[in-house]
Amino acid sequence: MDKFTKLTAVAAPLPIVNIDTDMIIPKDYLKTIKRTGLGKGLFAEKRYNDDGSENPDFVLNKPAYRKAQILVAGDNFGCGSSREHAPWALLDFGIRCVISTSFADIFYNNCFKNGILPVVVSPEDLEKLMDDASRGANATLTVDLEAQEIRGPDGGVITFDIDEFRRHCLLNGLDDIGLTMKKVPAIDRFEKSAAESRPWA
Repeated sequence: MDKFTKLTAVAAPLPIVNIDTDMIIPKDYLKTIKRTGLGKGLFAEKRYNDDGSENPDFVLNKPAYRKAQILVAGDNFGCGSSREHAPWALLDFGIRCVISTSFADIFYNNCFKNGILPVVVSPEDLEKLMDDASRGANATLTVDLEAQEIRGPDGGVITFDIDEFRRHCLLNGLDDIGLTMKKVPAIDRFEKSAAESRPWA
């Protein structure tokens, strides 16, 4: 998993509440268990017209936001079903951070396991960040996980809280497998001791 320390990138405004996982990645794209290639399906029902052409009105199709790496979204982001394809699709598109006032629990947990930083801010701070994200080519934010700060294009600073263990894992690029691999020496010692004390096992 890639580390997340500090990200300076274009932020796309998505002022919609209750964005569910079916909107993030429609069920038609759930036939794969690969984490790659899902970016094309991200927000597919919003990004594409019925004939497959791009919807020019959707924010991620606008020239200024095509390479956005941050989403500033409405309340209750990631609700609905528990599909892990949702963070996979975001990451494959290039989104590394989602900012909202609240997240569905399962989606929130899945983000940390896939190298995406979900940031919870107050409604007042979200309004400021949504305004920053609405500036097109100038919609650049810096999300600093080490300092737990979001810095806007005008120099404004918003601080955020995050669980220290989750922060540690993102800063060091540790998913569940990575955390287990850190314990390999202790696991090897245990297995050696168990084999010596129970040679019949």
